[in-house]
Amino acid sequence: MEGKSSPGASPLDVLSRMDQLIALSMVGQHALAERLGINVTDLTCLGFILGAKGEALTAGRLAELAGLTTGAVTGVVNRLEGAGYARRVPDPHDRRRIRIVPEGDPAARVAVAYEPTYRRLIELFESYGPDELATISDWFTRAADAMRISLAEIRESPAP
Repeated sequence: MEGKSSPGASPLDVLSRMDQLIALSMVGQHALAERLGINVTDLTCLGFILGAKGEALTAGRLAELAGLTTGAVTGVVNRLEGAGYARRVPDPHDRRRIRIVPEGDPAARVAVAYEPTYRRLIELFESYGPDELATISDWFTRAADAMRISLAEIRESPAP
């Protein structure tokens, strides 16, 4: 932190703290999904739908992003439609396919649920200087890339 001393940490110390944060985040995601009236898989898929920024996703693409089968995505979309978060629209180029788009303004509903957490995290980020924030941002980007590679390896390799 800028102007503050912080204790040194080894890579294993940092990994342990990251594991704790991931575990807390997973518990938090379940609680937020419950508050929104959906399950955590549905919330994850809703995040991908919202993250498409107006580009309608096919069920196949959503399945790919979430690591689900297309059959499982059918159930997810049914539940998201039932909860008023998403809807199916015909593909303008292929009548056999459907695309999934947000219904109404689900981003606003989700933002209300996440607001207290995001407010606290923004306050935490504001305690760091620009160079430190750049390092944190770089770490998140590179860690996400490493996680994508690890996830692909997990999915492709046999169970131990």
